[in-house]
Amino acid sequence: MTLRVVAIDGAAGSGKSTLARLLARELRLPYVNTGAMYRALTLAALRMTVDLEDGHALARLMGTLEFTLSSASGGELLIDGAPPSDDLETADVEASVSTVAKHPPVRSAMRTAQRALGGGGAVMEGRDIGTMVFPDAPLKLFLVAAPDERAGRRVDERGATDVADALHARDRLDARVNPHVPADDAVVIDTSDLSVERTLRAALDAVASRAPGLLSDGPPADEERSRP
Repeated sequence: MTLRVVAIDGAAGSGKSTLARLLARELRLPYVNTGAMYRALTLAALRMTVDLEDGHALARLMGTLEFTLSSASGGELLIDGAPPSDDLETADVEASVSTVAKHPPVRSAMRTAQRALGGGGAVMEGRDIGTMVFPDAPLKLFLVAAPDERAGRRVDERGATDVADALHARDRLDARVNPHVPADDAVVIDTSDLSVERTLRAALDAVASRAPGLLSDGPPADEERSRP
């Protein structure tokens, strides 16, 4: 059976989440935000005072979290049975998530969970989906945007100017411990000057040219695809 996965990678503020959600609706596939999974682990570690430099302890902690897909129309990520909460967007989580994500045991455990979630088809967004999680995805998109544009979007989304400072700090940390690069066969989309509608159109054009099979009728939008 052909893998029905669209992998969307890119830096924070590049438009991944907005595009992934809209594209999943167009293709009638579940939407999986892998960043929320790393944030959920980070939040749990902060609450349980687990050492953020102890990758094995963090991987064990991840075993206490349950990642599934909802049975609602389209299907979206659930964390312990509930949608991702606003607690995942706090400044403490933002400042710590790159540290948590850098550990090989954590990334290995996350890849296993993400592959289970996407095995039945998904539009999955993150930072290494096309290179590590689903390197055989029929379509890989890599979003880029100018740093100032990305920071401005985050300020608009969250209503606080210090969010921009946090984003730049995370960029610097990611460049050292978790650099993200496009897969060799990824379609790169620069969203700096694109509206949401034009970004979606560019993505749908890429689907049509690279993976037209994804445009065929898929499973019913309300079909449950829950994975452990």
